[in-house]
Amino acid sequence: MSETPAPRDERERRERIREGLLVWYLRVRRDLPWRRTRDPYRIWVSEVMLQQTQVPTVIPYYARFLEDFPTVDALAAAPLDRVLAHWQGLGYYARARNLHAAARIVVEQQEGQVPRGRAAIRALPGIGPYIAAAVLSIAYGQDEAAIDTNIARVLCRLYDYGGDLTRAEGKRALQAYAEALLPPGRAGEFNTAIMELGATVCVARSPRCDECPVREDCLAHLRGTEELRPHRPAKRPTPYRTLAAAYCLRQAPENEPPRLLVVRRVPAGLLGGMWELPTAEVGAVETPGEALRRALGEHLGVEARAGEPLARVEHGYSHFRVGVDLCPCDLTGEPHPTGPWDAARWITPAERPSLGLTGVAVKSLAALGWGEE
Repeated sequence: MSETPAPRDERERRERIREGLLVWYLRVRRDLPWRRTRDPYRIWVSEVMLQQTQVPTVIPYYARFLEDFPTVDALAAAPLDRVLAHWQGLGYYARARNLHAAARIVVEQQEGQVPRGRAAIRALPGIGPYIAAAVLSIAYGQDEAAIDTNIARVLCRLYDYGGDLTRAEGKRALQAYAEALLPPGRAGEFNTAIMELGATVCVARSPRCDECPVREDCLAHLRGTEELRPHRPAKRPTPYRTLAAAYCLRQAPENEPPRLLVVRRVPAGLLGGMWELPTAEVGAVETPGEALRRALGEHLGVEARAGEPLARVEHGYSHFRVGVDLCPCDLTGEPHPTGPWDAARWITPAERPSLGLTGVAVKSLAALGWGEE
């Protein structure tokens, strides 16, 4: 890619930033498990988990996941339910579904080798520009500029960029800044260094500029605009939805604990492939019991008689919040899932760990005391 040569003082500034970041990173970098490997599969898994999730939360999940699925072949051979059970609590479950689907493609079409080409790796489910660049640069040493939220924040401050990063113009500007700074032959190390700076020093609120190794070359710091970068669009009010969940128990023989009805969401969209209590959105003129009777009749083919709520749980997603009334429920008929669900099971407490439950389901069972000794 040809470009107009930068003025000498700008070239020197870039060199200072590169060298300053790399020297700083070697001195202070955190010892994280995915930094001890160049295995593209393990780096890929870590990058998927780190999307929308903090490092301290990811570390134990990463260890458990790789213990059960140490290779891309092991992940591809595993049933999706088992993969989602390992993902329970990490949220954003489409990540796990895509990772599992992509692993199968790698095994079936790429001889078990994570692709080395940009187009090939981008073609895998769930792999966007950032993960592709991270894997190619860190695992394979390719000169690819990676841009995640932390890197974007650092770049906006280094260049004092105040444009809207959600628009195409803002994305192009960041890509140009990232590519201009990238040191040939050291892209993986540099991407990780600038990411580390954004995660630990150049944080979103109250950046610790006195600890920054490149503050003298940071335009936002020099101009006093650190807190204004990156540009933050005005937040919209968070929508709120009211749901009802059915707490259906079936007596088991021979003094076994009662079995609980759970249903599996179809493997697409929000929470696809996860297990939950049968749930209905409560309409403006409905009671929780009426909503459950309607939804379970339509999507499970059963007659539901719901009692008054036993408890209520609150849960937040990325773009909305829900309040869920938990209602005891008796059923007539055997569930035959359709619509939002593709499977139903009556489970014992011992079977619960093998299922990937939604966050609402986990909170609901805790509130109801189901499965506790």
